Amino acid sequence: MTEHYAVEVAGIRRELPLMEIKPGVRIAILNILGDYEFVNAASALLAAQLKERRLDVLVTAEAKSIPLAHALSSALALPYVVLRKSHKPYMGDALQSETLSITTGKPQTLFLDERDRKLVAGKRIALVDDVISTGSTLQGMRLIMNKAGAQIAVEAAIFTEGDRAQWHDIVALGHLPVWVED
Repeated sequence: MTEHYAVEVAGIRRELPLMEIKPGVRIAILNILGDYEFVNAASALLAAQLKERRLDVLVTAEAKSIPLAHALSSALALPYVVLRKSHKPYMGDALQSETLSITTGKPQTLFLDERDRKLVAGKRIALVDDVISTGSTLQGMRLIMNKAGAQIAVEAAIFTEGDRAQWHDIVALGHLPVWVED
């Protein structure tokens, strides 16, 4: 039987399954894909915290945080950019950076396509993710935005996870623990 960790955002409760990501270490898995009720509740709360930031563009990484970026885009009337995890021919002169995902445990490369590169250059952007855990994806997004000449105005997520001391500058709706066996 799978253990769960309960979270609540704006009165919407979810039971997140606990998953072992390496021996003796478990995390609660948030999967917002298809969960319009939770995404809409979370995006409304995050939008309220981001609306005074004078943002131009939202930026997220493929794939689980795309619904959040889309909902925030609608709430804030801003465009959003998705950093892809594979290069496609239509992407032109794409920028890239490498990241290590806690859920996959494998290196991944993020790509910013040429069209979106023009959209973020010189703009105030918000980096958006569903959960910020190790900060590797966030660091990959930062590197690409710096290469593109964007100004990172804020970093936001539904939840931070792990060592809270690392995440004092993140706009988040809550914090998820990491379970480590002794």
